[in-house]
Amino acid sequence: MDTILGPLYTAVSWIIVQFHSLYSLVFNEDSGWAWGLSIVSLVVLIRICLIPLFVKQIKATRNMQALQPKMKAIQERYKNDKQRQSEEMMKLYRETGTNPLSSCLPILAQSPFFIALYQVLNKIAGDHAVGVMDQQLVDSARSAHIFGAPIASKFLDSASKIESLGATLTDVRVVTVIMIVMMSASQFYTQRQLMTKNVDLTVKTPFMQQQKMLMYIFPIMFAVFGINFPVGVLVYWLTTNVWTMGQQMFVIHRNPTPGSVAFKARQERLRAQGKLKEDPAEVEAKKAAESARASRQQPKRQSKSKRQHSGPGSGQAAKGTDSSTDSSEKLSLEKQDQPEDTKPKPAGGSARSKAGQRKGSQRPKHPSKK
Repeated sequence: MDTILGPLYTAVSWIIVQFHSLYSLVFNEDSGWAWGLSIVSLVVLIRICLIPLFVKQIKATRNMQALQPKMKAIQERYKNDKQRQSEEMMKLYRETGTNPLSSCLPILAQSPFFIALYQVLNKIAGDHAVGVMDQQLVDSARSAHIFGAPIASKFLDSASKIESLGATLTDVRVVTVIMIVMMSASQFYTQRQLMTKNVDLTVKTPFMQQQKMLMYIFPIMFAVFGINFPVGVLVYWLTTNVWTMGQQMFVIHRNPTPGSVAFKARQERLRAQGKLKEDPAEVEAKKAAESARASRQQPKRQSKSKRQHSGPGSGQAAKGTDSSTDSSEKLSLEKQDQPEDTKPKPAGGSARSKAGQRKGSQRPKHPSKK
């Protein structure tokens, strides 16, 4: 491995030495500040160089999210033919210009530097020269402490080894545990921020479930493997996690995924600032809805007694009562104006009068029948 990664050892050690020379103008050259800030500066330099890959990662992640419904349809259609399923997937990737590995490019690109830094710190802990660091620089780095813990010490190191580096076992374990917790927490927050704010919630895809699983798996992995990392590597990984978190917050704020919570918040901000150009048809529809809502009159508040008297049933009943009263009065006046002969008679009398009329109006009998 040393033969293969030898050039990387040289590159990483050279960058650290250059930053160390710069910070030695301000801090003691053997202090943890000078060496610790050199490692932090190494991370910042690497992440600045990886910004183009990070942009590709964002585009690839969004393309994968958009393709999830189509991928799921292909899996359902060819669930019994794995070869045809793979062919259709590759065809979909070619047609859309999507590379599934693009989302892993930043991690893959910085992995060699991470491994090289790990090996450089191991060489320093073993008191061996590495890259451009001669024995004098190695001794200076070995004596550097970050909050009481040597940058080359690990959580699992023995007490005798830590004492040879000029520290105590308690200091090293307290510092490493705090840094591992911070490293895992920053990773969890970064992934959670991505899931809750920058994912299109209108489309439920297996990709979302995978991201949700990674939100819990990655912090656990950092916690498990972190106990084997030297303090300098923990500084490196904590710095890169914080950088990723801040970079992602910037992207979510300025360029969120369409359909996500962050996208809706950004649209509202632009609308409030007057910078959002909306479709004229949508603007007219909104204005029409608002004018209709404003012109709609609300009924006046009335007391309970008024509501009872002014209700639909009561109004009809009152109207019916008034009409019946008017008709009865009109009928009584007509009866008074009629002559006696034409006045209506009771039901019984009318029956007798009818009978009498029938009797009196009978045809006279024939004279021969008298």
